[in-house]
Amino acid sequence: MKLIHKPFVFLRHGETAMNQQQRIGGSTDTPLNAQGQQEADMAATLLADIRWSCIAASPLLRAWETAQRATAGQPLTPVEGLRERDWGQLEGAPWAALPPYTDTPPAGESWDDFTQRVIQAINQQLNQYDWPLIVAHSGVYRVIRAQVTGTPEGERIGNAQPVLLLPPDATRPEWTFKPFTQQTKEYYFA
Repeated sequence: MKLIHKPFVFLRHGETAMNQQQRIGGSTDTPLNAQGQQEADMAATLLADIRWSCIAASPLLRAWETAQRATAGQPLTPVEGLRERDWGQLEGAPWAALPPYTDTPPAGESWDDFTQRVIQAINQQLNQYDWPLIVAHSGVYRVIRAQVTGTPEGERIGNAQPVLLLPPDATRPEWTFKPFTQQTKEYYFA
């Protein structure tokens, strides 16, 4: 299954205590900490006044709260498929314990199952809506990266920093990842 070639904006949740402690959050349902709340509020300066065709969010508290704060009370759609990967016995362990992403963690979710779940969830939104906002987790972003670049490896996406994803077209031979800035917003959403 491949990612449908339509544009969307991705927003990772704000910081949590587990992020701050550099621990694997996975499917553990943790809220935003004070820093994460501030990050989500800062994202709102770019995102809140856009009338999104859909705001699809992971139902895990950290993503849901980020979506609420960043979009000023617009309707949210909980999407189970956007939940973070279940890291099994590694939940709560230090980031240093992370195996390669394509390995299956002990008693956890396989990379293939996680990828299939995430791509199906995103494609469902892309099939129904133009320009959806997807609010989820760094693991979900890694699935997107793997679809586009061939590998999930790379720098972790920042907390509550929106990214515009543009599919290939006549002017772009490949997917393009752009930081979502005021200039980007004015160009694509004015």
